[in-house]
Amino acid sequence: MSINTASVPLPGWIEVLVIPVLNVLMALFFAGLIMLAIGVDPIEALGLMIRGALGDDYSLGYTLYYTTNFIFTGLAVAVAFHASLFNIGGEGQAYIGGLGVAVVFLLLDRYLPAILLVPIGIAAAGLFGAAWAFIPAWLQAYRGSHIVITTIMFNFIAASLMVYLLVNVLIQPGQMSPESRQFDPSGWMPSMKMALAPFGIDLVNTPLNLSLVVALICCVLVWLYIWRTRWGYELRTAGFSEPAARYAGIRPRGVIISAMCLSGALAGFVAVNEIMGVHHRLLLNFPAGYGFTGIAVALMGRNHPVGIVMASLLFGVLYQGGAELAFEIPTITREMVVAIQGLIILFCGALALMLRPWVVRVYLVIRPVGSLEREAA
Repeated sequence: MSINTASVPLPGWIEVLVIPVLNVLMALFFAGLIMLAIGVDPIEALGLMIRGALGDDYSLGYTLYYTTNFIFTGLAVAVAFHASLFNIGGEGQAYIGGLGVAVVFLLLDRYLPAILLVPIGIAAAGLFGAAWAFIPAWLQAYRGSHIVITTIMFNFIAASLMVYLLVNVLIQPGQMSPESRQFDPSGWMPSMKMALAPFGIDLVNTPLNLSLVVALICCVLVWLYIWRTRWGYELRTAGFSEPAARYAGIRPRGVIISAMCLSGALAGFVAVNEIMGVHHRLLLNFPAGYGFTGIAVALMGRNHPVGIVMASLLFGVLYQGGAELAFEIPTITREMVVAIQGLIILFCGALALMLRPWVVRVYLVIRPVGSLEREAA
């Protein structure tokens, strides 16, 4: 008798860990074939990539810096996804989050101390990101506009708005580059080098800053919110079945708006890492595609904070290690590194469940259907 593998439940550790790892290995296998085709040893290339991303504190600092952005955008996509909403607007929400940080700092950074300015900057990034996500959420909830279409459109609107503001309003007088003046150091997010120096830990100077701690705190808070609060239960219920949610007294419109606003706030926190932690001024194109990569991070991490941290670290390794790989082996261009990243996204996103039937068959050999039924009974 044939078994419908799609209906066989698997333990959480297989869904969250084993299947994504197999997908990554499949992507690396095909990437290795591409490298062999151009005369590059894939084992040597993998070693260079790992050393370039994790080989010393300088490389690790850059890897964790990229990881921080992916955690924020991955969480943003995951929160919306649990409500059956596909938020593709993380790029624009991060952009507007940076605008919120800039507005606050340009007005207040010369008057407030760091102990007040830094929390206000973090709050501004989240509030502006949430406000930008609120409009597509309201259009979906009350006008039936599709959230995918509106969030994509709002990415372009955000980019155009930022160009206008930085060219005509927020640009520092007397300069040609479209960027604001540098913020006062009281508004800078402390670097990890500065934060660990009092403990006798001497790190090289990298973009890594305490935004990583903020990202990990967000992971804990998102987990508590979705799986340990009434609001998270309502969000998951409405995402699973809107008619059932209505029958239970849950307002799906309110869930759509709250989920998207929380998602937008998390995406807006990218500005905490980029604007407060690294650039210390508002400039164009600082999100740099993190919002779109966050979609793959969330899918690969199965929309769970633990999986998202692991997936974010993998993409951080790919970003930093890929740059080192392109530098060390001239045959491998930056475009080829992007292609390798695309393979990871393909197998962990669009083809995420391709290997699941095979995993289920192996699992059923180890744990037959009869034993599973007895356990369920």
